[in-house]
Amino acid sequence: FVDGSNQGSAQANRAAVVTPSDTANIPNISDPTIPNNGCVIFVGVGGDLRVSTTGGDDVVFKNVPTGSFVPVQVVKVFATNTTATDIVALW
Repeated sequence: FVDGSNQGSAQANRAAVVTPSDTANIPNISDPTIPNNGCVIFVGVGGDLRVSTTGGDDVVFKNVPTGSFVPVQVVKVFATNTTATDIVALW
């Protein structure tokens, strides 16, 4: 995803704007009663991105460039320590 080399074999078919939150996970847009099992993140405006992964890791990606994909399965984007904006979840 990062350099576009996987286009055609791993494309998302759903997308939603992400509002960073220290408490709420990214919702499952197909069925809000079922937890999100992970999504890839697109960063519209670069900065730091703090996420929780499907594996339970809490990590800050520093200096994510504008227009980048973060190819990690994410369940939450934290408000604290996230300076990136225009974040989109892709499934």
